Parts: sequence; structure tokens; C-alpha cells
Amino acid sequence: MTASTHAAAKNPPDLQDRREALGVLARAESRDIADGLRQLDDGLSYSEPRPPEVGLVMLRGRIGSRGAPFNAGEATVTRAAVQLASGEVGFGYVLGRDREKARLVALCDALWQVADRRAAVENQVLAPLRRKQNEKKDLERARTAATRVDFFTLVRGED
Repeated sequence: MTASTHAAAKNPPDLQDRREALGVLARAESRDIADGLRQLDDGLSYSEPRPPEVGLVMLRGRIGSRGAPFNAGEATVTRAAVQLASGEVGFGYVLGRDREKARLVALCDALWQVADRRAAVENQVLAPLRRKQNEKKDLERARTAATRVDFFTLVRGED
């Protein structure tokens, strides 16, 4: 088995897409996720094998990305797990203490795993969140660009 075949076996193609979707959900506001899910709600049946719970994670860092790892501190994280009636299990991990957001992220993750619902989750939940996040990035870039200072050096023509 070659290295690329081995990597493909460990990471199915959908894994990267799922990671990206979870990243979008983690950066979103809980009310925005809830708005998108309301459009999908058609009597969703699910259970919570792991209700939302708050805990701490250790943050590790490196100096210059080459130094030895060190413990930088702790961060509060909320996690949840949701299982659909069809068996798919979704997970949600978010920074902070927002239990509802962790549950909503887990529900979106579970729905995203259902092939018949993935397109609806992408269109109704993730696409609006991506648009909003991209608009925010563009606004931040514009604000940063407005404060940009261009330095130049004049060279005297002393021959």
C-alpha cells in the first residue's frame, strides 16, 4: 500500500468536507445556526447520548513553530453528541460555555452525514454561514487596508 493510498484509506474524501463544515459551524453564532436549522426542521427525531457539558482543554504552543511544545494555558470548551433516529452520530465542540450552540453543531454534523440531507444542510445552514463569515473577513480586510502605511526610501543621486 503506497503512502497516498494509505492516507486515502485513513481519510475518506468526505472527512475534509466534514472538517470544513464543522469549522464553519464552530465560528458561527448559535442564533444563525438555529435559523438555518428551522428551515430544515421536519420533525427531526434525535437523542442526546452526550448532553452538552462544559470542561477545560489544555492549549499547547511552540515558539517560532519549531521550538519544544509548552502548555500555554487552558480554555473552556463545551461538547455535545446527538444521535439521529437513523443512527448517525454528530459531535459538537465549541469554545466557551454555549451549551445550545454545541448541541446545534452536533445536530448539524449528524444531519450532514445523512446523504439525503447533506445538500439541504449545505444550502440552508452552511452556505448562509459561509457568506456571513466571508463578509466579516472582507470588512476586516478593508478596515486593515485603510490603516496601511506605505514606506518608501528616496535614494539621492550622489555619484
